[in-house]
Amino acid sequence: MSNKSFSLSEPLYKYLCNVSLREPPLLRELREETATRDDANMQIAPEQGQFMALLLKLIEARRVIEVGVYTGYSSLAMALALPRGGHILACDINSDTTDVGQRYWARAEVADIVDLRLAPALNTLDKEIAAGYAGTYDFAFIDADKTAYSDYYERCLTLLRPGGLVAVDNTLWAGRVIDENPDDEDTLAIQRFNAQVVDDERVDISLLPIADGLTLLRKR
Repeated sequence: MSNKSFSLSEPLYKYLCNVSLREPPLLRELREETATRDDANMQIAPEQGQFMALLLKLIEARRVIEVGVYTGYSSLAMALALPRGGHILACDINSDTTDVGQRYWARAEVADIVDLRLAPALNTLDKEIAAGYAGTYDFAFIDADKTAYSDYYERCLTLLRPGGLVAVDNTLWAGRVIDENPDDEDTLAIQRFNAQVVDDERVDISLLPIADGLTLLRKR
């Protein structure tokens, strides 16, 4: 995992941030607080957060799914990009990390936009489908346990409208996806997911080398 675009040299990465990153002060403060944690590599890169915010504006998104909240940086980046009345269904199981995010959502006055569900994400997504919300979401961001990526993807695809986007994080996995004989389940799971979606005719696809690899899938 990486909280910066790992494929760039450090000087080139600094240049990229200097000429393109417009990180609001609250997002920067949240990122800096998260950086003090032992698990800070779970934080998405700021350039990725800004890119996803731009995507939301481009597709005029109002309803978003997030699978994996961590300390809430991606939630906050997306919430700030949504119009008033927007909605983020935020799925996580860790109250310790999401408590951090909730403090910042409140300070940014977007707490009403982020609907945090502390429960296994598959249960939350299945309940949304059962409640009749299939085809009503505009955007989904998946950044949680890698071994369940395929399951999260299928639920999110069901919940998305035609033309909606799924963004899947860590799909380059710091370069380990090219290992021929990986010895860990996360790498194997990402390899399987990448092989699955490249042939999925239900979507248009592009894997971008931003941060730790971000796969975009547009529902046809």
